[in-house]
Amino acid sequence: MFNGRIIVRKDAQKTDSKQTNKNLVLSDEAVIDTKPELQIFADDVRCTHGATIGQLDAEALFYLQSRGIGREDARNLLTYAFAQDIIDRIKIQTLRETLERSLFEKFHERPR
Repeated sequence: MFNGRIIVRKDAQKTDSKQTNKNLVLSDEAVIDTKPELQIFADDVRCTHGATIGQLDAEALFYLQSRGIGREDARNLLTYAFAQDIIDRIKIQTLRETLERSLFEKFHERPR
């Protein structure tokens, strides 16, 4: 569930705000409830918001599989890339590095 709210106060002229919520659905049971919201009380602003919900790209899965990558590994690779794109935007270095390590471990561990 995502309920994002941006409030632009009356005295916050020249505000430039962008809110994006991207969701990746990985199973038939997954449910996504996303509500991006803008409350604008100023006149001279530029604000956008949006949300996307989707599954892994079937063509990308096919492409990886046609190159000899198994279905599960292809799904993991695409999911990893989706998450890494988000992590790359984190400006706090220690947090970014911790999340990168955790993400890498999750998608690179092999059953023994």
